[in-house]
Amino acid sequence: MAFLHRVVNGNGALDREYAIGSRRMDLCLRYGGPHPVTMGMELKVWRDGEADPLEEELVQLDEYLAGLGLDCGWLVIFDRRSGLPPIAQRTTVERITSPQGRTIAVIRA
Repeated sequence: MAFLHRVVNGNGALDREYAIGSRRMDLCLRYGGPHPVTMGMELKVWRDGEADPLEEELVQLDEYLAGLGLDCGWLVIFDRRSGLPPIAQRTTVERITSPQGRTIAVIRA
């Protein structure tokens, strides 16, 4: 999350919402001058023995974005399963539509 503090850089706020016990974290980044930008994000770590979290997290992100009044958001999935290529070789970005019709940027790293 440290890289997001550089985006804010004194001209915005980074709000974190931890869902203790559910292994989820929501982030709301607000920055900018006269026309501020609000971005809703969900961060998830994918570990060995777990299923791909994409579908479940899209539902959760939809709820979060609805609460923020946003039509788009970001889902970042950090794939920590063993035996994968280096992060530089497996990082991808894909735009998909959530179950409620929102545009989601899915970053897998």
